[in-house]
Amino acid sequence: MNNKEFFEALRLLSREKGIALDALYDGIQRAIVTAVKGDYSNKDVVFCEILPDTQEMKVYVRKTVVSEIIDPKVDLLPEQAEHHKPGAQLGDIIEIELDTKEVSRISAEKGKHVLRQGIREAEHGKLREEFQSREQEIVTVKVQRVEPNGDCVVEIGKVEEVLPLSEQVPGEVIRVGDLIKVYVVDIKGLDRKVPRATISRSNPGLVKRLFELEVPEIKDGLVEIRAVAREAGSRSKVAVASRDEAVDPIGACIGPRGSRVARIIDLLSSEKIDIVRYSEDPATFVAAALAPAEVLSVQVVDNDEHVCHITVPESQLSLAIGNKGQNARLAAHLTTWKIDIHSDAVKDDIPPAETAETEGDA
Repeated sequence: MNNKEFFEALRLLSREKGIALDALYDGIQRAIVTAVKGDYSNKDVVFCEILPDTQEMKVYVRKTVVSEIIDPKVDLLPEQAEHHKPGAQLGDIIEIELDTKEVSRISAEKGKHVLRQGIREAEHGKLREEFQSREQEIVTVKVQRVEPNGDCVVEIGKVEEVLPLSEQVPGEVIRVGDLIKVYVVDIKGLDRKVPRATISRSNPGLVKRLFELEVPEIKDGLVEIRAVAREAGSRSKVAVASRDEAVDPIGACIGPRGSRVARIIDLLSSEKIDIVRYSEDPATFVAAALAPAEVLSVQVVDNDEHVCHITVPESQLSLAIGNKGQNARLAAHLTTWKIDIHSDAVKDDIPPAETAETEGDA
């Protein structure tokens, strides 16, 4: 089948829909095979190839050489097979190119449906590729509607997804028409026509990706984010390390006059962010994670169980613990260590003022 107009139409369609020609060819091929298979009892014996260089489309049917024909649509006698493959033996699979008129007759019965199906296949393929590339990335979405239960329906490309109330930032007001940034936690159903995305505004991954977008040193690999602990809408702690001694990782993340971290805080509805220096030494890392509190000493009690005792000045105790234990809790999440905090005024036999354990994401 040689059809210059057909291939030109596909090129125009490719530009109009923003679909790669190869994806469009693949979709059309599958649609043609589906249409023609109907004339072969829907058995998987039909295949199609599109040759854009020569502007040809060929459709083949595979038949098996048998001694006695049971199904003429898929069986072939040896003497018949000789016309297609000289010396064919019993059991051989013969590929027979269908006559142009035969293909046209079968396809014409489906008419526009075949073409539409091919286009849909190509669009679904493009959608799957786009979704796969967005996994664990930030995307900007438009809010289509807000449900009575607080869930938001947003538009990602041409697909609607739900941002559950549980994945929103507590206290944040989202309205119809807002453009918001969400983190794609994972993609499910890539084997389906339309995959589904799990999206979040509260996941720690959002904070990490925002820093990667705002801090050039992270993009360039000079600074690395080693851990993130977050209580969405309230506070996050981010542990960073430098791969270049000449680069201050904390300074790079804060930016000139605090501009970089300020942009991130703005995108997170004024969520507080502590940036701390990562260390391979647990004691040093835990002490840094309790910032802005001053730490006098860190005693590692159990390396295997990740337990340590922290001593802080009496005046710093409430700061180290934080409001409702938040600072200690986030430090525990960030470091994955169980932290017992007490002041230097407390005797050894008096129970610690606060114990924070790792729970949830870190």
